Amino acid sequence: MGVMRSVLLAGSESVWLREHAVRWRFVRGATKRFMPGERLEDALGAARELAPQGIAAILTHLGENVADEAEARAVADHYIRAQEQVRVAGVDAEMSVKLTQLGLDLGAEACYANLRRIAEHAATVGRTVWIDMEGSAYTDVTLDIHRRLKQEGHSVGVAVQAYLRRTNADLDTLIPLGAAVRLVKGAYKEPASIAFPTRAEVDESFFQLGARLLGAEARAAGVFLGLGTHDPVLIRRFEAHVAEQGLPKDGFEFEMLYGIRREEQQRLATDGYRIRVLVSYGDYWFPWYMRRLAERPANVWFVVKNIFGR
Repeated sequence: MGVMRSVLLAGSESVWLREHAVRWRFVRGATKRFMPGERLEDALGAARELAPQGIAAILTHLGENVADEAEARAVADHYIRAQEQVRVAGVDAEMSVKLTQLGLDLGAEACYANLRRIAEHAATVGRTVWIDMEGSAYTDVTLDIHRRLKQEGHSVGVAVQAYLRRTNADLDTLIPLGAAVRLVKGAYKEPASIAFPTRAEVDESFFQLGARLLGAEARAAGVFLGLGTHDPVLIRRFEAHVAEQGLPKDGFEFEMLYGIRREEQQRLATDGYRIRVLVSYGDYWFPWYMRRLAERPANVWFVVKNIFGR
């Protein structure tokens, strides 16, 4: 693991930084381009701005590791209200949730019940609910809860992480389900025994997993793939792969973060690819922000340039 990535991940886990850095003007300024605001209304406004460009949205209310049952239920209530406001606004936006924000640390059943309520409401407005993947300690239970809801007929998708060595085996169970899968590189600090330690290995894993999820077996099972990457090399590789295999451009989607590589987002949409942008909101943004930088430390320089307006 690179030094910069290690530093960023350590920062994401620092309680002191989470409590203090959010007050620093330059930190808040650095996030402004990548997060339209802390309120749901801010996120909906961003989704409205993206729509004329042919870009859909995913909304996520930032937070994790809720340790109170009432708070976890309140988070579920918030997502249900948010889905209703999305319907009223008439924008193409889906919700993405973290299971620890829905009480997973309190027990799988409580978390499942909260997520099921969100999924049941999502069905009434014709939306998919996406489940984020967190640290490796949560991988099995996250996949179990996703599988349970999927088998009950709910429209739920799940993220998988290319840096985990286990992920290809996890696809053995996700593909037969006809799952909706968001493939990401991974943004938690994991030991080399369970996660690929180098960027080259992670990138190759990402491509191979994505190619499998676009393959004949996955397509026959009804798998839908969201490619969560800003990496220009990987994007070009997938564009070439899709062309070589004769696959439709709208048979999957690229997924990117709000404010990052905006010109590339527009290019992909103009070229006929489906693209969905993750718009985050809420006051628990610092750990999320640091992990996003750690996914691709080159983004640190991109942030610095934006701070100084160059």
